[in-house]
Amino acid sequence: MALNVAMQMDPIERIRIAGDSGFALLLEAQQRGHELSFYTPDQLSMRDGRVFAHVQPLSVRDIEGDHFTAGPAQLRDMDEFDVVLMRQDPPFDLHYITATHLLERVHPKTLVVNNPRQVRNAPEKIFVTQFPQLMPPTLITRDKSDIEAFRREFGDIVMKPLYGHGGAAVVRITRDDLNFGSLYDIFSTSYREPWVVQRFLKEVKDGDKRIILIDGVFAGAVNRVPAENDLRSNMVRGGAATATYLTEREREICETIGPSLKEMGLILVGIDVIAGNLTEINVTAPTGIRAIKRIGGPDLAPKVWDAIEAYR
Repeated sequence: MALNVAMQMDPIERIRIAGDSGFALLLEAQQRGHELSFYTPDQLSMRDGRVFAHVQPLSVRDIEGDHFTAGPAQLRDMDEFDVVLMRQDPPFDLHYITATHLLERVHPKTLVVNNPRQVRNAPEKIFVTQFPQLMPPTLITRDKSDIEAFRREFGDIVMKPLYGHGGAAVVRITRDDLNFGSLYDIFSTSYREPWVVQRFLKEVKDGDKRIILIDGVFAGAVNRVPAENDLRSNMVRGGAATATYLTEREREICETIGPSLKEMGLILVGIDVIAGNLTEINVTAPTGIRAIKRIGGPDLAPKVWDAIEAYR
C-alpha cells in the first residue's frame, strides 16, 4: 500500500546526493510508489497541540545538479502523513531538540523515523557510554584538571565537542603537546557543553568503520580511511570509503547494542568502530547507505523501507 511520506531535511537544493543517505531513502520510497513531500525544520509549527508544517510535494531523480522537482508549499497537518523521516543534519542543539518535541506529538500515529523521543534522549556521544565495555577509555568533562589527569594516564588523547558532528573540531593531543593550554582555552570559549576526551587509537590510520544497523540488526558497513596528514576519517573531511567485513568483535558490538536500538524504536542507526572500540552511536541522520552500495556492498535503502513498512 502506498504511504504518504514527508522528509524533514536540510534544504534539498544544497544536499550532495552522491553521499546522502536521506536521498537514497527518497529514491527507494518513490520507486515503491509512496507519495513524497519535504520540508525544513523551521517550517514546523504547533497550534493548540496540533503540529503543522509547510510542505512541498516532491519527486526525485539520481542526477547531480538536477535531482528534484518540488511543488508549491502547502500547510499540512502532520497527522495526515503515514511516515515522517527526520533527516536534518546536526548540530544537536535546542533547534534540533524542539523539532523532536513537536514530532513527538504525532508519533506513533504518524511513524517518525527515528523515534523523536529516543533521538532526543540518545545524544550520540552520550548514548554510547551506556556500553562502556565496548568503548575506549572515555571522559566527558570541561574541567581542565580532569583532562590533564586523563592525559597523564593515557598519553595521547583525542578531544571533541560533545555535540559536534562531521569531524568538526576533533583534535589529537600528544603526551608532550605544548598546545594543550591554548586548545583548552579555545574549546572553553567556543563551547558551553563538556567535551568528549578519549584515549587516542593509533589504528585509526587503518580506518574508522561505519556500521549500519536496521531495526537493531547489522545490515552493512564501510571502512573510512583518513586522508593523509588528517586524523579524521569522515568522508566530508576527505576520508576514503573502502570495502570491509565485520570482525568477531564487531559482531559482538552489534549483537550487544542491537536489542536496545530496536526497543527504543531507532530503526536506522550508524555506529563508528575503531580497532574493535565503539566510539559513537549515530541516531540523528546516519550516513553510509550510498557509500556502502558504491563500494559493492548491499543496497540498504530497500531494507530500511522494509523495516518501516513492517511498522505500518
